[in-house]
Amino acid sequence: QVQLVESGGGLVQPGGSLRLSCAASGSAFSIYTMGWYRQAPGKQRELVATMTSGGGTVYTDSVKGRFTISRDNAKSMVYLQMDSLKPEDTAVYYCYADNYFKTQNYWGEGTLVTVSS
Repeated sequence: QVQLVESGGGLVQPGGSLRLSCAASGSAFSIYTMGWYRQAPGKQRELVATMTSGGGTVYTDSVKGRFTISRDNAKSMVYLQMDSLKPEDTAVYYCYADNYFKTQNYWGEGTLVTVSS
């Protein structure tokens, strides 16, 4: 089993920045992909960005050029640097992890990001 704990959410003005962190514990050695999803009020959960243990990344189009995912495999941590935030980025952000064959996936409890003036 893997446990994921997010931190770093909060209230920020449009154009501002936030950095989210996620720490994995438990059987973290089995993790292949780590990343972030988000769910805005009344909308489905969507992928934001993911990174494999080898460094391959995927970003949703709406955050390309503004968000940067990074990962510290030795510490079992994943980060999301969010710049030029927009009100439409407001959502609960969830940390995600899975194994290589995607037979196991794990979710954090989420951290709220609110972009508002």
